[in-house]
Order: sequence, then C-alpha cells, then structure tokens
Amino acid sequence: MGKMIEEIAHSRGHEIVSIIDIDNQEEFDSDAFASADVAIEFTTPASAWDNVQHCWARGVKVVSGSTGWMKDHADEVRQACEGGGKTLLWASNFSIGVNIFAAVNRYLARIMNQFPQYDVQMEETHHVHKLDHPSGTAITLGEEIVERIDRKQGWAEDTTDPSLLRIDHIRRGEVAGIHTVRYDSEADLITIRHEAHSRKGFALGAVLAAEFTRNHQGALTISDMFKF
Repeated sequence: MGKMIEEIAHSRGHEIVSIIDIDNQEEFDSDAFASADVAIEFTTPASAWDNVQHCWARGVKVVSGSTGWMKDHADEVRQACEGGGKTLLWASNFSIGVNIFAAVNRYLARIMNQFPQYDVQMEETHHVHKLDHPSGTAITLGEEIVERIDRKQGWAEDTTDPSLLRIDHIRRGEVAGIHTVRYDSEADLITIRHEAHSRKGFALGAVLAAEFTRNHQGALTISDMFKF
C-alpha cells in the first residue's frame, strides 16, 4: 500500500516529504514531517492510535485506513477534532468501487427490510497475510445492513441466530479483497459483490482522501468526500 500510495501521489503532482515505518519512529519529530499538509496512515490496530496522536502533535492532519482501533478511541477522536482543532479522515476502505458498492448495499437493505422472507448473509475473502477478521470493510457493510433491516439486531461470525447477520471470512492466496452480500429465500437469491483486482483502488482513494482532507477540518468520514 505504501509504495502504491507513493506512486499515485507523485503522479498527481504531490511531494512526499517523509516516510515513516517501525524502524524510524524518530522521524515524527523531524522538520520534514512537520511540514506535511496531510499524513496517510496505514498500519495496524496496535499502532494506529499512537501514530495519529504523533501526527496531531506536529500539527499534521491525518487520513487513516487502519482498521480495528477506531471503536476503542471514537470518543477521544471526537473530542480532539471537535474541541481540540484536530483533523482525521478515517475509513475502513478508500476504494471508489467499494464505496459505490456500499451505497448500493445501503439502498438494497432499505428495500429488503420490507421482505422478511429473505435472509441476509455476508462473506469476505482476503489474502492469507490479513490477520483480522472479519475485515473492517465487512464490518462497516454489515453495520449498515443492520441499521436498515429491523429483523437483524447485530452481526456475528459463525452464527445460526436468525436475529444476527452472519459474516463469514475466507483467507486465500493473495486475494486483494472480495465482499459478497446475499439475500436468500425459498424462491430466489439476490447477490451483490465487489471484487478488487489489486490494491491500487485503495491507494488511489487514500490519495484522493488526503487531497480532500487538506482543505477540510474535524472528524471526517468517507461520506463527506463521496456524496452518494
């Protein structure tokens, strides 16, 4: 992701002033890093919140695509952005295609709320290196279904509880990401699916998010950038 983001940023006329990984954390204190308009943060749940705070401490806005940490720090993020003048755009997935898919998912869920004969389930497939499950994107898609379908009270993995949306995960090869939503009934099956051919779409979306964040303030979401 980092290499792709760097290539796309350069192709769009941006300058990369600092690249930080686990081996050069002292770079957060450099003048080069402090000169950045926006930092793009793609790491792990264990390090993401610390990274965001390091960026804020140097007056740098943040775009974060790290999943698995926001649920534990949402209140702190809100306070920092609303009362402390900080800026963060967080999303579980920056891909333009995934966000179009998410809009279709929300629209379809509203329709299917009227038809209880259809049960809904989800499945996500990713590369074998992805440790968390279900994916952050699957969780976001699932939560948006639950918000719109009255007969679902939440989501869970490997569940047989009809009141819960079941989300299954598969880890295979180098799959960039596949998300599938199925509405099944005795009469028929309705399926929507997004399959990423590579991680390039995520990287482009992250750079577009940084361009957007540069000129906006506060706690931002992907919905602020994509108006659909």
